[in-house]
Amino acid sequence: MNKILILGASGFIGNVLYKELLPYFDVYGTYHSSKAEFDDNKIMFQFNLESDDINSILNKVKPNYIISSLKGEFKDQLKVHQELLNYSLASIDCKIMYLSTVNVFDAKGEFPCYENDSLLADSEYGKYKAIQEKAISKLPSSKFVIVRLPLVLGVNSPRIIQLKEASKHKAEFEVYPNLIISVSTANKIAQQIHYIINKDLSGIYHLSSNDMIHHSELFEEITNKLELKNIVFKNIFTSNKDKYLAILPKHHKLPENYQITMTQIIEDCVLKEEIGSLK
Repeated sequence: MNKILILGASGFIGNVLYKELLPYFDVYGTYHSSKAEFDDNKIMFQFNLESDDINSILNKVKPNYIISSLKGEFKDQLKVHQELLNYSLASIDCKIMYLSTVNVFDAKGEFPCYENDSLLADSEYGKYKAIQEKAISKLPSSKFVIVRLPLVLGVNSPRIIQLKEASKHKAEFEVYPNLIISVSTANKIAQQIHYIINKDLSGIYHLSSNDMIHHSELFEEITNKLELKNIVFKNIFTSNKDKYLAILPKHHKLPENYQITMTQIIEDCVLKEEIGSLK
């Protein structure tokens, strides 16, 4: 059985991953802030990116699969990931899965990007992720998986919570009418990663919808489906014509039942909201 360590298991995506994988694998995780639910949990380790030594956790768990969903200062993340690379190289059987982002392409914009496209980032976030991707890709091909993520939604996602708060407080919500994006949900990403682990796949994967949508249109449609009122959409124009911040799967497509469309994403958010309201 795979022994999996999820770095950042208390975060939005990390926690969904943790819950998806726990029934099937020997799963461990890290969390940053002290939480009562984790204090006496022997499979969750408190880890401070700035001051703690990741090697103490690695030596205790001895994982053969490390999933990195860390957040924090870029310099601290780089240091931790270098330790992960050293550990993976020293271990006979240890693979790293790095959760990257569409932002490694945010200096492009003329077309959507695919797995083998060259990286070109403009934002500090995108540049950091690109640096980390390049370091990880120097590992032997069998020892890493890079999964690039688009905008990730879900009923408890930060962006949907922000949308509901904007409705509640009659506040502004920023949308980008000229930005074409791809999207996914945390639940679908967790299922896809589960599949990648089961099949022992390697390489670069774009875990996004098969189609795209304008940023403003997406949130207007979700707002209508959720019947939210009083939201003031603030249009932000970053260019005079349409720009892409989208990734699509092409070379490493997963089976059809592990793919997702924009319609399914919107319906998924609404359906889970309806189920949640009955509890």
